[in-house]
Amino acid sequence: MIIGIDASRAVRAQRTGTERYSLEIIRHLLAMPEAGEHRWRLYLDAPDRDARLTEHLPTADHVEVCVIPARRLWTHRTLAQEVTRRRPDVLFVPAHVIPFVMPASQLPASVVTVHDLGYHAFPETHTWQQRLLIEGGTRWSVHAAQSVIAVSQATADDLIARYRVPAQRIRVIYEAPAQTAIVTHHQVTEVCERYGLHRPYALFVGTIQPRKNVARLLQAYDWLYRNTPIAFDLVFAGASGWLSDSLYEQAAALGLAQHVRFLGYVPDDELPALLKGALFFSFPSLFEGFGLPVLEAQSYGVPVLTSNNSSLPEVAGDAALLVDPTDVDAIANAMLRLSQDEVLRQQLIEAGYANVRRFSWEKAAQETLAVLVEAAGRQ
Repeated sequence: MIIGIDASRAVRAQRTGTERYSLEIIRHLLAMPEAGEHRWRLYLDAPDRDARLTEHLPTADHVEVCVIPARRLWTHRTLAQEVTRRRPDVLFVPAHVIPFVMPASQLPASVVTVHDLGYHAFPETHTWQQRLLIEGGTRWSVHAAQSVIAVSQATADDLIARYRVPAQRIRVIYEAPAQTAIVTHHQVTEVCERYGLHRPYALFVGTIQPRKNVARLLQAYDWLYRNTPIAFDLVFAGASGWLSDSLYEQAAALGLAQHVRFLGYVPDDELPALLKGALFFSFPSLFEGFGLPVLEAQSYGVPVLTSNNSSLPEVAGDAALLVDPTDVDAIANAMLRLSQDEVLRQQLIEAGYANVRRFSWEKAAQETLAVLVEAAGRQ
């Protein structure tokens, strides 16, 4: 069987959640013992410049890397032409949308991963252009696909409610954190020195944008700083997103430049030490389709504060302090507890280690391959 995969997102220079998912699921699919029973075509829109994907590919000739560059409309023009001209038995789109081809029967059997429908829950956190593109792309993809992978039950429920996708066409397959690296005290010290972190810190990891609830997290920290004797800073690790300038301006207006730090995008090889060194992880996002940063923090023994909505309780399990993300007082009180209650911190750390064991990329790859084989046989 020939399995085609849109691997374009896996070779992005700065990978966020969906790009990391794409990279990990492809790498683990190809590492499976059963991988040699199939032929694989990986479609890229640019060369894999940092070799994060291709350096892990098997040397066997059953993997073909197809670099088909294009300046505009790569998915709907360039990729569409490739998969209709040289049809794989099944096309897997892990982090984007299925190419628009009419009628859809011209496409090979297709499987798409849907990561979240947050643009419905919080439309104000996206531009209208983004909403239009995401809405159209998602609606088309779930219509055209033989099977839809949802990264959480919360996302599966949203697909059924919003797009009336039949439950039997949806398969919930969880993501997983990357393999935990061994982090030494020296590495933590080195990373903290590099970023000028000289006090204990609460850490947030994610794109700096309204949907991540950065504004309320800043308000909660500001209230704590002015009303209680706290001895920790607030550190944000993530690239700038939509409306990030207003969030930076909000932080500057608080007058807490020495204690609120925006590090920008942190490379993958530095993130483990930054996580390991955190006093606690603060992630009160307004909406997440999965919430991979929660598991990454738990895997490094960091107590977690996160939201009680969307997929986050499902993923965090009983190993996080859950709060209403719209309640600034609740966020502030939870931050204070995690900075002072050592018994609670240790309970969450141990529960976090246990929770992470529920998730693995090997399991995700096995389940994904089963969906791909089934979809190919269904067309």
